[in-house]
Amino acid sequence: MDQEMLNALLLPLMFSMIGGTFVFLYRPEQRAQGLLILTLFQLVGAAGYAMKPTLELFALLCVHALTVLVLLTRHLQAPLPVAQPERK
Repeated sequence: MDQEMLNALLLPLMFSMIGGTFVFLYRPEQRAQGLLILTLFQLVGAAGYAMKPTLELFALLCVHALTVLVLLTRHLQAPLPVAQPERK
């Protein structure tokens, strides 16, 4: 029964990667909040790994951490979005 923690965390971590990537690509004004949520999901996964360490869960957390690292690096390298003036 070592798969219990993986089964409990698989869908939330996959959803957070997909949702975080969507927010990063299509909602640039909400990138900071999306990255914070991704980081919090990583912490939840790390707590689950501390309770029941398995190799599969560790691999899932590594993929999630890589996604967070890439998105955070891209966010820090990108210029800030400039508000467009309203047209009348």
